[in-house]
Order: sequence, then structure tokens, then C-alpha cells
Amino acid sequence: MPTDFWDPAFWSYTTPLLWKGLQYTLLITVLGIAVALVTAFVAGLGRLSEHRPARWISLGFIEVFRGTSLVAQLFFFFYALPQFGVQLSPIAAGVIALGLNEGAYAAEIVRGSIQGRTAGQNEACIALNMGKTLRMRRVLIPQSVPTMLPSFGNVMVDLLKNSSLVSFITVTELTTMAQFIRNDMGRTATVFLLVLVIYFILSQVLALLSRFLEQHFAIDKTRRSIFRGTRRLDPVGGGIG
Repeated sequence: MPTDFWDPAFWSYTTPLLWKGLQYTLLITVLGIAVALVTAFVAGLGRLSEHRPARWISLGFIEVFRGTSLVAQLFFFFYALPQFGVQLSPIAAGVIALGLNEGAYAAEIVRGSIQGRTAGQNEACIALNMGKTLRMRRVLIPQSVPTMLPSFGNVMVDLLKNSSLVSFITVTELTTMAQFIRNDMGRTATVFLLVLVIYFILSQVLALLSRFLEQHFAIDKTRRSIFRGTRRLDPVGGGIG
């Protein structure tokens, strides 16, 4: 542990700055996750659409954002869009770039999870005269969500770590503040050790949230299965209805 870690003057100077940077990091991460989830379902379901233009547009979007640099995407939204008359704030540009980039990866999670459902479920829904939209909303998507959650957890952690890249477009998030403290005080080891610990803690929080949601959906799915099974029992003879 660096000796200046125990210096009260170091903490009195760095704590407000790191807290300010952490607030921006949390804001960008939360908003970016929201954009990524919406993007994932829109693009993922678009890949499964019966309409060819929707499939092509979704595929093109996914390939472009997965096949290009996130830094280049940040620069495009912040520096290039004003050339087309669209001016975004640094935070808005960062949130959109992170959300669309991670959403493109998550879209394949959505597509793969839904396509992984058994053919028998589709056939049963068709036999019940359920249209594709109703099948998606009532059967396929709800049953696919537990399968998506572990991969979504990885996407959230990846988005958190990539949030440090918004420093390239002048956002004073956690890493930017650490660099400022380093330049001002010259205490490289201490300040970046703190940043590593903060990112690790945040990553663990997201991982715990992901595992909690996995358990919640697993328990909820089990309860629904048991409830459906008890409804099929004949209350008089104990037979199957």
C-alpha cells in the first residue's frame, strides 16, 4: 500500500473530485444500460421479423456497431454529427454511443435466446391460433428472459468499463478525474489503485444484480409452473382436468 494512502490531505483533496467523477460514471452507466436494453430488443426482434427490410436494417445496424471502434463512434456522435446540424452534449453522445454499441452485441443475445426456444412451443402456439406478435409477447420472450440474463450481466459490466472512454469527448467521469489528480499531485499509484477498486466494486454490484434477477426469474418460473399444474388437477377426483 502506498504510504500517501494514509495522508489526510490526500483524502481531503481527492474525495470530492473522485465523487464527482463517480457520479458521472454512474449516470452514464445507468442511462447507457437503458439504451442498450431497448436497442437489444428492437434490433434482436427485428432480426426475427418476417419482413425482409426489417431484417436487413437490423442486421446492418448490428454489423456496423459491432464492426467499428467504440472510440470512433463516440467521436462521430460528438464531433461529426454537428456537421449535419445535430448537436449533442458530451453526456448524451456518450450514452447514445455506449448504448447502441453494447445494444448491438446484446441484440444477438436476444435473437439467439428466442430462436433457442423449442419448436414444440411455436407449434403449440400456432395450434392455439396465436399470431406471431402474441406468441412473442406471451410465450417466447417471457420464457427467453432467464436465458438472456447471464449474458446481459456481462454486457452491463462491459458497458461500465467502457464508460471510461467518454473521457475522449470531454466528460469528466471517474478516470478523467483520476488523471487530473495524478497530474496535479503526482500520486499515480494511489489514485489509480483507488479507481481500480471502485470499478471492481461497481462490477461486483452489477454481477450481484444479474444473479439476483436470474434467481428471481427462476423462482417465478417455477411458481408459475406449479400453479399451472395445480389448476389442472380435478378438485373432486384428483385427476387431471
